[in-house]
Amino acid sequence: MTARTLAESVCAELRQQGYRALLVGGCVRDHLLGRPALDFDVATDAPPEILRVLFPGADLVGAHFGVVLVRREGAQVEVATFRSDQAYSDGRRPDGVRFQRDPRQDALRRDFTINGLFLDPASGEVLDYTGGLADLRAGRIRAIGDPVARFAEDHLRLLRAVRFAARLGFLIEEDTAQAIRRQATLVRQVAAERVRDELTRILTEGGARRGFALLDELGLLGELLPEVAALKGVAQPPEFHPEGDVWTHTLIMLELLNQPSATLAWGVLLHDVGKPVTFRVAERIRFDGHVEAGVEIARAIAKRLRFSAAETEQVSALVAHHLRFKDAPRMNPSMLKRFLRLPRFEEHLELHRLDCLASHRRLDNYAWVKERWEQMPPEVLKPPPLVRGSDLIALGYTPGPRFGEALRRLEEEQLEGRISGRDEALEFVRSILERSE
Repeated sequence: MTARTLAESVCAELRQQGYRALLVGGCVRDHLLGRPALDFDVATDAPPEILRVLFPGADLVGAHFGVVLVRREGAQVEVATFRSDQAYSDGRRPDGVRFQRDPRQDALRRDFTINGLFLDPASGEVLDYTGGLADLRAGRIRAIGDPVARFAEDHLRLLRAVRFAARLGFLIEEDTAQAIRRQATLVRQVAAERVRDELTRILTEGGARRGFALLDELGLLGELLPEVAALKGVAQPPEFHPEGDVWTHTLIMLELLNQPSATLAWGVLLHDVGKPVTFRVAERIRFDGHVEAGVEIARAIAKRLRFSAAETEQVSALVAHHLRFKDAPRMNPSMLKRFLRLPRFEEHLELHRLDCLASHRRLDNYAWVKERWEQMPPEVLKPPPLVRGSDLIALGYTPGPRFGEALRRLEEEQLEGRISGRDEALEFVRSILERSE
């Protein structure tokens, strides 16, 4: 069952019980734009206690707000009672709600006009109480009612306006844009996880370049990512970067992203984040140590935005290794194999490709590395160990730091192709351990 099928089924069940039931929000917007909708929400005049009776297996995801989550056959739909919101004290949620019978009141509490549309799935009628249809036709993001009030209610809406404008290719209506500029500092009060998720959507849902240009224009980028805002105006050597400064280079890479993973997108955004703090002019513009500085800054951003440990490691690795492609053809076999077996190496490849396309456009190193990565089987990139620590213990050696050094050097010999058999591997390790005694 699809989410759409489930939503229409839920609406039909509510109508059969004498209640009004409409599709609302993003699914209506996307339907009218001819775009695929992933999430479907239902709004109804059925009070919360009736929803719990009609859908007994539903989860209460917002008991105080009259929201239940209906799941069937792998699909899920949020069903909410029409409501109006009371004051927002925390910049995120209303202090209380009033349940309503009229969808108009429900529309007026929402963020943007294009998200305040209702669709009756039975008749196909669109209910528009806020001018959303006109704004859809005009390609416009406009807050419902007073934009200052809308952003004061839920500060995350400052970022949502940018995300919708970027993803849909819409303009932000001037009063709405001015309200964002005036209230940009409010975004610092949004929980780090919510900021991270919204920025990730801007990076991955399409229109990432426009999204980050808008974040900058509206004063939000400096509030959330001052390290990225610092890329603006940082000149680069024209012989390597004819496109311009580090900010321009990064924006071009963001424009070239095509349905990226979250870690690749963040890696692209942060790959040169160490350049502003390492900029100097000698015989030419130089950024000595910018990779190491960039890794440190990327880790600080990831900690601030509460990335998972796995996400932090991958984004940091993308920053740490993005310059190594130029040296790959001169690497010895063991070093090259260790490079090629980095986790999710396809993301390293793609970042390098975009880095080249956004600058000098030479892809020879990319092609060279990609060919070897595709042709080298896993057992060659990371062959099974010929000797393990347990083998050395069985031979009577006492565990200690020299174990690791001996096994590391053995792996080097194995990757270089100089040792391939267990007997010679044991002899090699013995010679190291006995010399260290």
